[in-house]
Amino acid sequence: MKYYIICGEASGDLHASNLVKALKTVDNKAVFRAWGGDLLKAEGVELVKHYKEQAFMGFFEVLLNLRKIFSNIRFCKEDIEKFNPDVLIFIDYSGFNLRIAKWAKPMGYKTFYYVSPQIWASRESRIEAIKRDIDQMFVILPFEKEFYEDKHNYPVHFVGHPLLDAINNFEQITPDQFRSENKLDQREIIALLPGSRKQEISNMLSVMLSIVDEFKNYQFVIAGAPSQDYQFYRQFIKKSNVHFVSGKTYELLSVSKAALVTSGTATLETALFKVPEVVCYKGNWISYQIAKRIITLKYISLVNLIMDREVVKELIQSEFNSKNLKSELERILSEPVRKQMFLDYFELEQKLGGNGASLKTAQLIYDKIS
Repeated sequence: MKYYIICGEASGDLHASNLVKALKTVDNKAVFRAWGGDLLKAEGVELVKHYKEQAFMGFFEVLLNLRKIFSNIRFCKEDIEKFNPDVLIFIDYSGFNLRIAKWAKPMGYKTFYYVSPQIWASRESRIEAIKRDIDQMFVILPFEKEFYEDKHNYPVHFVGHPLLDAINNFEQITPDQFRSENKLDQREIIALLPGSRKQEISNMLSVMLSIVDEFKNYQFVIAGAPSQDYQFYRQFIKKSNVHFVSGKTYELLSVSKAALVTSGTATLETALFKVPEVVCYKGNWISYQIAKRIITLKYISLVNLIMDREVVKELIQSEFNSKNLKSELERILSEPVRKQMFLDYFELEQKLGGNGASLKTAQLIYDKIS
């Protein structure tokens, strides 16, 4: 079978690469073409475009890049027609993917969605487009099945969360080994996960690094995004207790005492590694004002959304400042808070449905197109 996959950021690339591995086990004649990143490429998938060419953060930034976005949509449609896949697999990245699906379904292509658009967070009216344009939906969050089936009468498949597979397959490293390989000293480590886009990283690191002098008994390690090189990060590394690693986020989390994390998939990854964290977010002012008016959720982090209560502290926009960040980091470094967070994280893991999401999804996809 021929599979055409579209994802638009690092987390989508991770989920897509694991899905490709699984599809290869159920379909030994599988052929792939994709919009994605280095992880998909490492699986031998032919990339159409790298996600870093199309990563625009926020409403305002999207408006500024509309010409490029529409050019990419036109090119994508032409490329799909040339490849003529047996199925299109959309992974998150809803603004782009739902436009492609609207075109593809009447053209006769099978349209499958893996990792649902977050319509439960904003623009719920998009359910009508999904019902019209998406043949099969595979959801990874437990509350999404209820949202789609009970609220909107649209059947979906809950497959569990693929991060459980990714973390389960991670090869553990010892703290001493990590320190030795990355030329770190013996102080305990605080991980900094500032996101993947340049604008986002700059916004987040400027505040995250403002408190390092208050924690001289620790060393801070920045997790570099796969889409950015060291030269970009070098401007931020000005203190002796600030270090940088690239392509080693899981290794870093596995040896960290605590973490400061930009809102996104990384908040869930950090929780699954049982690392106490503070969730941070600060975006373009105009984009934030728009988002605030259309997003109806109580929380922004996946951890709190899944648990339906505050497990991790969220510092958003003006609340994300040096004073608050220092206070919250001190709090999660205390032993009573750490113990409670560990218990909460264990409960979170149970809610996610167990291992095997990628293989479950691959088998369902193959069965439905065979």
